Amino acid sequence: MGLLTGALLAVFWGLYLRGCARLAAGWHRGLVFHGTTLLCVVTLLGPLDGWAKTGTAAHMTQHMLLMVVIAPLWVLSRPLPQIAAGGGRRAALLWRPLLALTRHPLLCAYLHGIAIWFWHAPLFYNLALKEPLWHTIEHASFLGTAGLFWWSVLNSRGNRVPGALLALLVTLMHTGFLGALLTFAQTPLYQETRDLQDQQLAGLIMWVPGAIPYLVAALWLGHRWLQLLMARMTGH
Repeated sequence: MGLLTGALLAVFWGLYLRGCARLAAGWHRGLVFHGTTLLCVVTLLGPLDGWAKTGTAAHMTQHMLLMVVIAPLWVLSRPLPQIAAGGGRRAALLWRPLLALTRHPLLCAYLHGIAIWFWHAPLFYNLALKEPLWHTIEHASFLGTAGLFWWSVLNSRGNRVPGALLALLVTLMHTGFLGALLTFAQTPLYQETRDLQDQQLAGLIMWVPGAIPYLVAALWLGHRWLQLLMARMTGH
């Protein structure tokens, strides 16, 4: 199923490159996009993917890279104009409704939260490990919903900033709770053959390093909101 993952990434990358030929992107944005896409290829097709099949901590590292590193970096690279130019009108039928959805940060946070909890439930977690197709769908749902979430948060403006902050808080709380469940569990939750300490390490990865991007984004948005309030108070 690595071929399917590679093909999907190749199509995504190809659309961007085709779009760049029609509508040039700034060199810094292009560098972020290409570097992030390369990181995604390594995350999904490199040695980490093999380790994730037998190690819970490695699996969690893969999930965190997708959701709190790759997804926000892709958003920060602002690739939509190039992807739209590369995909043409047919691609617009897909991204326009999704772009409208990002006007509602809390809704995007709920969708992302559903994906996280769904795939970390023991039944579906084990299904993704056993069936390569479901593993690919799992990764696509993580990347897709995380992309919507980070787009809605990082591109919030004006009156949508408080909603984006609340979306970050909700996501930080429920992912921290899930990380704590894995950390303090006294038995393996996914497979009896899996090491308990490895599962607890996975919980810590989600709970501590996984929280850092949300906290950084919250501080940045909080600063922007404070600037907005100060500007309104001073009449500027």
